[in-house]
Amino acid sequence: MIDRYIKGIAGTFILVSLVLAHYVNPNWIWFTAFVGANLLQSSFSKWCMLGIILNKLGVK
Repeated sequence: MIDRYIKGIAGTFILVSLVLAHYVNPNWIWFTAFVGANLLQSSFSKWCMLGIILNKLGVK
């Protein structure tokens, strides 16, 4: 269940940062890259900071 939250939050961050990069400042694309890099590293290491935060907030 927590994986669905992580995917939803990451997808939202990516879409919002792309909109901000288009309409506000192109440097927002770096946030998109940061989210993508975190998703990639978590697939290899099986460690995800967002998962830890959600667990501490009580998300099951």
